[in-house]
This record gives sequence, structure tokens and C-alpha cells, in this order.
Amino acid sequence: MSNRDVIVIGGSAGATAPLKAILARLPPDLPAAVLVVVHIPAHGLGILSSVASSATKLPVRQAEDGMRIEGGHVYLAAPDRHLLVLDNHILLGRGPRENMVRPAIDALFRSAALQFGPRVIGVLLSGLLSDGAAGLNAVKRCGGMAVVQDPADAIADEMPLRALEVTTVDLCVPAARLGDVLSELAREEAGAAPPIPAELKLEVEIAVGDRIGSDSLLKIAQPASLTCPSCGGVLSELTPGKPLRFRCQVGHAFTADVLAKEQEGRVDEAMRVALRIIEERAELVTRMAWEGRRSGRKAVAEMYDLRAAEYREYADLIRRAVLGSLQPTEPIETEPTGSDGGQHAR
Repeated sequence: MSNRDVIVIGGSAGATAPLKAILARLPPDLPAAVLVVVHIPAHGLGILSSVASSATKLPVRQAEDGMRIEGGHVYLAAPDRHLLVLDNHILLGRGPRENMVRPAIDALFRSAALQFGPRVIGVLLSGLLSDGAAGLNAVKRCGGMAVVQDPADAIADEMPLRALEVTTVDLCVPAARLGDVLSELAREEAGAAPPIPAELKLEVEIAVGDRIGSDSLLKIAQPASLTCPSCGGVLSELTPGKPLRFRCQVGHAFTADVLAKEQEGRVDEAMRVALRIIEERAELVTRMAWEGRRSGRKAVAEMYDLRAAEYREYADLIRRAVLGSLQPTEPIETEPTGSDGGQHAR
């Protein structure tokens, strides 16, 4: 039987340093291919490539469509394309964003689990929100190994914590030890392949860019009274599996916490619009009251004064709600880019 010869790594905020630590500890004769998705802007891929190349003796390449996957090589996701695998080749998908990002960690993990089953080692590093939790769960369900960076060791602990909540993780390891652990695991014999979950193939096809219709979506999800923040379509709750997730008919996918985060911004914006409209209404009826007094219509003026006071009470209530909904901004993370001591912001 084959060894565990496919290592998939995902991370977001705070993941560059642990990725560098992992790559630095991988031996030149590593009997596994390493595929990496880290959430960075398209223009940041050059920095990531430089960091990865400087940290490892293994060849580091940006993934290209149709590229053959070879053991002892590191493949970095291309900008704005899902990094997927088909047989022993790389497939760059044009499917919808998942959790507002493309490439998505979930898409890579899910694809590797479908193709290689127990030969996969999934590794989730530091990051915000929950991209990667569902994908790591898929790796585990298909017989692979699930490994997460110790949340206490992560700059952003949300992604490791979400994975621990929804998956029976095999190992939870500080970043400094991950490289050695992966080197040992890659030489172990892969176990037997369990049955592949039926919904996994459809979700991989969505990431590739294949059309998804309502009939197909009904096979893996049930309609929910929620709206997709990306396209305005109806969302459906995906079943079975963890964590709680939703997809629309276009294919956009969200875990519950990412969807809630997107809704927060829209609720805040809607309240601000409502505040502007009510304040304009209060200003208008105030002018109408003044006009009534000027024309000698005292009763009309008093009626408009009461309405103006009522509208201003509503405006104050909404203003307090808006101010109460403000969240502190996330700190800008800076990490060294290499030996020159420079830094880049995430």
C-alpha cells in the first residue's frame, strides 16, 4: 500500500511564519507532495513564493493547470483560482468563492480527500474565521489524517479552534514541531479507503466551475430562509457534515460564522441608511411646523412638532444601536519577508 504521500496545508492570518517553519524542517527526500493555500492578495504571491523558497530545500512552484504532482515538491495556489487535484495532476478551478475567498482551503482539502483518500495529510494553520474546517473534516471522513497548529501557538486561533470543534483531529502540534511530525507521517503506510461521502464529488465539481442547478443542490442541501451575500440568491443548508454551512444555486459557499460576519456589515449599513432617512424626515416636518406657525395654523404646527420629536427619538434609538454594533478593527499583522528584515502587512 502507498504511504501518506499528499500533504495539503491551509492557513490565513498569521500562517506565513508557521508555514516557513514547516518547510524548513521537511527533508530533501520527503516522499510526499505538498500543496499550499494561504489567504493572501494576488500581488502577495511573490512574497509567499520568496518566503517558501528561502525556507526549504524542496523545489517550490506556483501551481499551473495540468501540472503533474511530484513527490518532494511544494505547490503554491495561484491567485484567484481554486487549487484542486485530479488523478496526479493539478487542476485550477474557476468555481465560485467559498467563505468569500478563492483559492479556498476547503476546496483544496476536499479535492485531495476525494482523489487520494487515506493518503492525505491535512494541515490547518493560523487564521481567522473557519475556512478549512469543513475541508479538514472531509479529509478525516475519507480516511486521511487531520493535523492542526496548536491554537495557543497561533497568532489567529479561530481556524484551528473551528477545526477542533467539528473534527476528531489526530494531532494538535505547535508550529515548530509540525515539520518533523509531517516528515514522519509521510513515511507511514496509508490505511484502507473508506466509502467516499456522496456529496464530496458534487462540491469538488462546483469548485472546478461546473454548473450547479437546484436539482443537484437538493441532493446535498435543504433551502433556508437566508440570502447569499455575494449574489442575493437563496441559500441552502448543506447536509450532512460539519461545520454548519450554506450554498446558493450559483455555488457560493459559507460557513455560519463567515455568513454572520457578512450579515453584520449589511445590518450596520441598513441601520445607517434608516438613520439618514428618519433624520431627513424629522428635518422636513420641523420645517413644516415652522411654516404652520408662520401662516397662523397653530394646531398644524403643534402636530408637526410632535412628529418631529417622535422621529428624533427613533433616530436616537437607531444611532445608539449603530454605535453599539461597531466592532474594534483587527490589528494589522506584519511578518518578516526574508533575510533583508523587511515586513509585509496582512
